[in-house]
Amino acid sequence: MWITPYISLYLSFNCISAASILRSGTCQLQGRFKLNGMYQDGDVILGGLFHVHFFTVFPELSFRTEPAPLYCEKFNVEIFQQAQTMAFAVNEINKNPNLLPNITLGYHLYDNCVRLGIAFRAAISLASGTKESFSSLNCTGPPPVIGIVGDPSSTPSIAISNVLGLFRVPIVSHYATCSCLSDRKKYPSFFRTIPSDAFQVRAMVQILRHFGWAWVGLVYSDDDYGIYAAQSFQQEMQLFGHCVAFSEILPHDNNHRDIQHITGVIQASTARVVVVFSTSSFLIPLMDEIVLQNMTDRQWIASEAWSTSPVYHTPRFMSFLGGTLGIAIRRGEIEGLHDFLLRLRPSNDQRNNIVKIFWENMFRCSFGNGGRVIDGKQMKKVCTGQEDLSTTNTPYTDVSGLRAAYNVYKAVYALAHALHNLMQCDEGRGPFSGNRCADIINLKPWQLVHYLQKVNFTTGFGDHVSFDKNGDALPIYDVLNWQPSSDGSIRIYTVGVVNKGVATEMVLTLDEDAIFWNFETKNPPRSVCSESCPPGTRQARRKGLPVCCFDCLPCRDGEISNTTDAIECIVCPDEFWSNPDKDQCVPKEVEFLSFDDPLGISLTTASLLGTCICALVMVIFAHHRNTPIVRANNSELSFLLLLSLKMCFLCGLLFIGRPQLWTCQLRHAVFGISFVLCISSILVKTMVVIAVFKSSRPEGKGAMKWFGAVQQRCTVLILTALQVVICAVWLSTASPTPHKNNQSIRSKIVYECSIGSVAGFSMLLAYIGLLAAVSFLLAFLARNLPDNFNEAKFITFSMLIFCAVWIAFVPAYVSSPGKYAVAVEIFAILASSFGLLVSIFAPKCFIILLHPERNTKNAIMGRETLNK
Repeated sequence: MWITPYISLYLSFNCISAASILRSGTCQLQGRFKLNGMYQDGDVILGGLFHVHFFTVFPELSFRTEPAPLYCEKFNVEIFQQAQTMAFAVNEINKNPNLLPNITLGYHLYDNCVRLGIAFRAAISLASGTKESFSSLNCTGPPPVIGIVGDPSSTPSIAISNVLGLFRVPIVSHYATCSCLSDRKKYPSFFRTIPSDAFQVRAMVQILRHFGWAWVGLVYSDDDYGIYAAQSFQQEMQLFGHCVAFSEILPHDNNHRDIQHITGVIQASTARVVVVFSTSSFLIPLMDEIVLQNMTDRQWIASEAWSTSPVYHTPRFMSFLGGTLGIAIRRGEIEGLHDFLLRLRPSNDQRNNIVKIFWENMFRCSFGNGGRVIDGKQMKKVCTGQEDLSTTNTPYTDVSGLRAAYNVYKAVYALAHALHNLMQCDEGRGPFSGNRCADIINLKPWQLVHYLQKVNFTTGFGDHVSFDKNGDALPIYDVLNWQPSSDGSIRIYTVGVVNKGVATEMVLTLDEDAIFWNFETKNPPRSVCSESCPPGTRQARRKGLPVCCFDCLPCRDGEISNTTDAIECIVCPDEFWSNPDKDQCVPKEVEFLSFDDPLGISLTTASLLGTCICALVMVIFAHHRNTPIVRANNSELSFLLLLSLKMCFLCGLLFIGRPQLWTCQLRHAVFGISFVLCISSILVKTMVVIAVFKSSRPEGKGAMKWFGAVQQRCTVLILTALQVVICAVWLSTASPTPHKNNQSIRSKIVYECSIGSVAGFSMLLAYIGLLAAVSFLLAFLARNLPDNFNEAKFITFSMLIFCAVWIAFVPAYVSSPGKYAVAVEIFAILASSFGLLVSIFAPKCFIILLHPERNTKNAIMGRETLNK
């Protein structure tokens, strides 16, 4: 800190100026500060620092003469009660035969007037002592004070600990809460009976989390207490995903323009909760402006530094500060303190001048001569010292809510227990080098620090007192609520408690029914930048704003969020999909072309219809098997072609229904063999047509002997057998199997048959395509043969339809999702089958059934036309 180098320089000059004195063998006090204090002699002295006055009046500096002493004003009787509590604790210890027997404790207390300079002067006076001179240059005997209770403020505690810590002087503060003081390397001899701000901040954040206040304002004082607390608070808020809407510093000089700026920020902000880390003195101007601006729609959260301050408990502040929630140090009870406070009497000892100041302020009198004296503009009566304190009603005699005073009490007892444990050491079993114990006659401050670190006792009120490795007390807080009293003023009620749980987590216990809310709804206010995102949505941060300001975007298909305010949506597992509300993963719908599906019913009907037509044609052909048109071009091939077409129609049924291993293996095999049988029959019929035409010419009379019935059957069987071999090899090496496809349609599981081997399936299709191409080519070449019933024309047309269907099938199949891909394949099978059936057999059935006169040999050969 900035004060440290100046202090070190000051001490250095004092050492130089004292060199000549040291040569004489006597140490002499170089000067004495004029300080207000209280004193009681004893074998061992405890020091104390309290801010009994609110303000300090500085003298005018001429830089020509030594400045006049600082003057403190506005006496604080509540703080004086804390000083008296230290005196009471010392007296109580002296009367206790079980604690420090044969040792009488004394105390020397100073008022720091809420000023760093005065606090430091008081601390130096305590550490160096008040004796005018001493001749023992070996520094034997106990130190002037064995420990100091105080300072109550963080900034003076930092400065004092920076210097006195070098000498390991124990300092036990009852009210300094800055988290920076937990640094054991910087402040090795600093302890406190009040929890660190780090715990206070966690406790306050727990309250904010409990009520869902994620968007809050922050106001803090411009000192170490406020700055460090604000830093910790913002870090803790960020840790839990909460945000600080604004952060404002209370000015040191109470500048009205700065105060108006802060109130304007509070008024303009959407945050309805304002957290304040400050002492009462810094906060008073802001609250006056809040009253002036009539700002009544805010929920205030008070830090322990002002949560119990009586300054704001007047009816004037009720409409604005009523309902305030505050953190306060644990309240305690001290038996006998009230009577001790009432027994106080002033003395003429200058070292106890602070008692006289208290007396004058309490009874509006003066110890000056002349009966009545003038103090500024106000006349005061003469004090007798016999006035009755029991007739007064001030915070001094109120012991119903001892908080800071209770901490003072615990601090004194902590030092006393440490000293007691030091004296109980058995020689040869001590904790210091060589197993030595400390010597009370030649006590070193660092020796008491060792025992202070290990202090462990329970107060008469039942509270456990000990220090952690950083010198901090066990964290426990009361949660206070400012409620209206019958006279319109504010009364404080305890509505909960916050204490340390597992690890560093703070556990909050609240009686919500006992809390007074200063709003029309009588309910806690809402204080969020954005409303919570419900399940099924996620947060999307607004650009340039804190994380608490966001929009709620619905999760994408296949993703869910099952919590409120989800940052990211969760992707559902492979076999699950998001429900319509996007808050739960449900099993995906398993899709396949079923017989119950309208599309499946339509295709099944078409397949059975084609099968029935084939059967009907076979019946017609069987009934007219001896007619020329049936016998032409080998009737066996016609029946074989009808049988293969019937198989083609029926194989489509294998593609419908839930895929199973046997249906997956059969569907493509039956499809491939059926179509090869069909096309090979057509190919042979085409070859027969060409052979018949050539045999009608002289040069080709022997052509038909190579295309007899036996050769036709063998050709069809051989061509079909090749496809059977391809299917057998394919099914034996990598047969198709049922497969759950999660990729083609992300929202469904498409239950389909995987083809197993791409090469096997490709060879099956390629072979069908090859036969179809050869058939089409031969039929096309034979289309103009001079036969009256030239079947090659119909074969050409049928193969043209077949090829067109399967060429169109490829892009349609690839672009069709799920079960529709299977439907496209079935449609291609049925369309090509119907094309072959109609193109080849419809003309013959037309003649057989409607024009039987043309079903003669002459009509077929075209001779009737020639005869006519």
